[in-house]
Amino acid sequence: MDWLFIQDIFRQMLVGIPLTLELTVVSLLAGFVLAGLVQALVSSRHGIIRRPAAAYVELFRGTPLLLQIFLIYYGLGQIDLLRQSFLWTLLREPYWCAVLALTLNTSAYTAEIIRGAVQAVPPGEIEAARSCGMSGLLLRRRIVWPIAIRHGLPVYSSEVIQMVKATSLASIITLNEITGITYRLASDTYRVIEIFTVAGFIYLSLNFVVSLVFAVVERFLNGHLADRRT
Repeated sequence: MDWLFIQDIFRQMLVGIPLTLELTVVSLLAGFVLAGLVQALVSSRHGIIRRPAAAYVELFRGTPLLLQIFLIYYGLGQIDLLRQSFLWTLLREPYWCAVLALTLNTSAYTAEIIRGAVQAVPPGEIEAARSCGMSGLLLRRRIVWPIAIRHGLPVYSSEVIQMVKATSLASIITLNEITGITYRLASDTYRVIEIFTVAGFIYLSLNFVVSLVFAVVERFLNGHLADRRT
């Protein structure tokens, strides 16, 4: 195995890490905000509001992310009204098309994570809080949200890891993140095994750090439960 070659391609792939992380962070932040809105609509008692939001979730959870990226990158340009609007200055760029696709995709999954986390809050906890006079925002801030976060965080950590890997699909629309650089190096050298092994190691390392961060946060949030057991 040519270690000098591996070190060289490793240094070249490191250049793509900032773009990979940027795509991940921007999409997750925007997706989380959108997911909160979608979940609020899905929880509505009015079917005219609930059904379109539920259809949105099923649409982006039920279709491949690769297809969504293609439709946004190649399809939006076919809409004359959009091409004549101010949005075209952003959506004609591969970066913003990738961000939009990743955001819409993760928002659908995150909305379901939020729904499951909120439903996991024991009804007895809510009833006890209401008997103490809590309601509205105070009830959510002190009871519902803290418990929901503890339930939802492990699942959301998997979504974050999935998004780190999903950014690799941005390479198909010419973005030079980690996978984009990997394809270029493979086409230049034809040394596929070494190049893709290094790329896999980089993704594995990034997701190990993500897992470690979430494990620390979970331990902090559940610290009071460990104290009770001891």
